[in-house]
Amino acid sequence: MNNQDMANRDLAVLWHPCTQMKDHEHLPMIPIKAGQGVWLEDFDGNRYLDAISSWWVNLFGHANSAIIAALKDQLDTLEHVIFAGFTHESGIRLAEKLVEISPVGLTRCFYADNGSAAVEVALKMSFHYWRNQGQTQKTKFMTLENSYHGETLGALAVGNVALYKETYAPLLMEVITVPGPDCYHCEPGESWADYSTRRFALMDAALQQHADSVCAVIIEPLVQCAGSMRMYDAVYLSLLREACDKYGVHLIADEIAVGFGRTGTLFACEQAGISPDFMCLSKGLTGGYLPLSAVLTTDRVYQAFYDDYTKLSAFLHSHSYTGNALACRAGLATINIFQQQAVIETNRSLAVALTNAAARFHGHPHVAEVRQTGMIVAIELVKNKQTREPYPWQERRGLKVYTYGLSQGVLLRPLGNVIYFMPPYIITEAELELLAEVAWQGIQYAVSN
Repeated sequence: MNNQDMANRDLAVLWHPCTQMKDHEHLPMIPIKAGQGVWLEDFDGNRYLDAISSWWVNLFGHANSAIIAALKDQLDTLEHVIFAGFTHESGIRLAEKLVEISPVGLTRCFYADNGSAAVEVALKMSFHYWRNQGQTQKTKFMTLENSYHGETLGALAVGNVALYKETYAPLLMEVITVPGPDCYHCEPGESWADYSTRRFALMDAALQQHADSVCAVIIEPLVQCAGSMRMYDAVYLSLLREACDKYGVHLIADEIAVGFGRTGTLFACEQAGISPDFMCLSKGLTGGYLPLSAVLTTDRVYQAFYDDYTKLSAFLHSHSYTGNALACRAGLATINIFQQQAVIETNRSLAVALTNAAARFHGHPHVAEVRQTGMIVAIELVKNKQTREPYPWQERRGLKVYTYGLSQGVLLRPLGNVIYFMPPYIITEAELELLAEVAWQGIQYAVSN
């Protein structure tokens, strides 16, 4: 079996996510046969450095022996059981670990299947909390411009990336969208902290005006990942926590992409010293091995649903695979790696290596900004560096970087014209240098063709 055979079979039956399938008339489908560490191998023997952690999920490499061993052990015992009225050891132990390592006050864990589902849970739980408290006027949610929280209808509604949202606008609930703290728009010489503080005034004004009708503010802490990897300062989170408390509004932290060490701390909220009312987790939760998400919340929220059945106040949200035993065991193995190895400290050293590898991009004539938070680096391509005029999206310059990268054995998947590095935590400095070199050459190719 070779690449072409597998691609032909694929294109005869499959429909891929976030893809215009007609592109594959000229853009090769890459069938992957195996993975090892940061490398993927196709059926023709070509290798690709997984610079995006397979859509931000793979933390400790493909074919990680510790996670595989845990899954094999779990498979011999229990693969899955209904999680309503039943429980199992892996689900209990993972919840105990998540409560232990998460910001203070988050004491209850509700499992779901994926990141979008976790956001749906948090939204419904917040709305239902206020309803159980008799505050039925609270029906709205507040979100930031350029935010992204998933593709299901509730999650899509509270996002603000037009590419994903506009088509489905007639189906979506109305939300209150507030101008964001995205530091790409800083004034010359203005620090991220000063800009984020200045921009928070807009959020404060919106909360003051709408608090009576708002259930929660939902936010991606520090990095708006699908929103072109735009970044802001932790002071914004501190101010937002204070304001939510002041105005009586929940704070939902969507840590799906930024949690589990990606930003330099285990959870991004730690950098502001805050605890949200709800924290959504997925992606790296299982190290990239199986679908699982969790919503952590407070005992105060939990108690608002704890009553006699006849009061009809229970939270009836459910998924068939809630608390899947195999996925929970993968999550346990992932957290064990964090607790047994100096992952966060190693990541901080790797983040310095990432900074060094990306340094040359600052001077590129078509790069407006190189920004970084922990183990995320983003490089924004523009037509004009001085004015920051973007390339027309129709030119698909980022796609040219992607195709060049594949030809050189590196998997880069830009967000429009933003090239980013979000590699597994086991990447070496030599592999980072390779990744940066291929990205540099890919940009050279993209801006000249």
